[in-house]
Amino acid sequence: MSPFAVKAIQLLLSLSILIVLHELGHFIPAKLFKTRVEKFYLFFDVKFSLFKKKIGETVYGIGWLPLGGYVKIAGMIDESMDKEQMAQPPQPWEFRSKPAWQRLIIMLGGVTVNIIVGIVIYMGIFYFYGKDIVTNDDLPKGFAVAEEFRQYGFEDGDKILKVNGKDFEDVTDINKHLFLRDIETIEVLHASGETEAIAMPEDIGPQMFQKDILRPFEPMRTPVIDTVLADYPAASAGFLKGDRIVSVNGTDIEHWHQFTANVRKNIDKESSVVIARGGQTDTLLVTPNADGIVGINNFGKEYRGKSTHLSYGIGESFTAGIDYGYNTLKDYVKQFKYVFTSKGATQVGGFGAIGNLFPDTWNWVSFWETTALISIILAFMNILPIPALDGGHVMFLLYEIVSGRKPNDKFMEYAQMVGFFLLIALVLFANGNDIYRWLFE
Repeated sequence: MSPFAVKAIQLLLSLSILIVLHELGHFIPAKLFKTRVEKFYLFFDVKFSLFKKKIGETVYGIGWLPLGGYVKIAGMIDESMDKEQMAQPPQPWEFRSKPAWQRLIIMLGGVTVNIIVGIVIYMGIFYFYGKDIVTNDDLPKGFAVAEEFRQYGFEDGDKILKVNGKDFEDVTDINKHLFLRDIETIEVLHASGETEAIAMPEDIGPQMFQKDILRPFEPMRTPVIDTVLADYPAASAGFLKGDRIVSVNGTDIEHWHQFTANVRKNIDKESSVVIARGGQTDTLLVTPNADGIVGINNFGKEYRGKSTHLSYGIGESFTAGIDYGYNTLKDYVKQFKYVFTSKGATQVGGFGAIGNLFPDTWNWVSFWETTALISIILAFMNILPIPALDGGHVMFLLYEIVSGRKPNDKFMEYAQMVGFFLLIALVLFANGNDIYRWLFE
């Protein structure tokens, strides 16, 4: 089966599970408060359904348009825009007849379930599979440091000891923490054996984003090529997998990051690269393409597989799952601000970007990890105060609870329409970005 098909199946299965559980989050409190639910659908049934069956007062079905799902609750202005029902006198089983606090619980149910599902999945992963972390012992050569970070005092070969005065569990998480967390100090062990606490600027995350330095710390790698990309300058120049980079433009190369740094300095020029192959040396000439890419890499296979495994008991997996789920949500919320920048907007992705979160070979641990992440993301996106989303309904309900005045039905209809068209525009924009990247990157 092709990698595309594997990703597509995982995406469809993951979204199906999360959509059904999200809608159950609305369905269950609605039934508890004796509110009639007319429809419960996985995917949208525009014009027709793939399957439907009425049980009691509810029609359960599967639509053909996989853009989400819905429950149609009687007496509620939603995406169905059922004006005929809303024109009738309120009935005791309708959403609009229930107290505001009950309506609020019904609307918050889907988001609440998504957060719980994400955390429960993480708990299960920690309990059944544990977690692999990378310690300093697993990276004996330490980190290669981006040129832009040397001004703070970091050096090649540094090992991360503490962050904000606390021991740092997985040293490969340092890039994510710098970008998304509040990092004040990083204590490192230099290759010289000296320990130093380095202060970080408050705006280090935005700086990393603007300068496109999202991985300032990379594990030290040997300058041996393990990947040569077709249709790139390196392939045309004659580079092969297994070649060892000896020097670039007369500069001796001991580690992979030194090679990339030297090529970057000559981004518009031809570089003379001496390579060792089969006990002999050869000189190859290569010029980066318009994007500054040569087309060879070393993905660090000499340190991959070196990790420390942690096992968790029931109680430990419970607390670890909550902590991991909370930090996942917090990190996503923090990085969301970059969407509102010109650079961040171009990186917004749709179903293609979500599908690429999954591995191209089937792996249940990776599947559930990605499903948990998507569940957390769906919770946050759904609670945004946009009409047509759960957050829009919550916003109007909170206004009603605080002011004691309920927005009139005509206003809610127009707000729902505006929110719906806004969501359609966002979906088209996000998936348009996916198509553009597929065609031109």
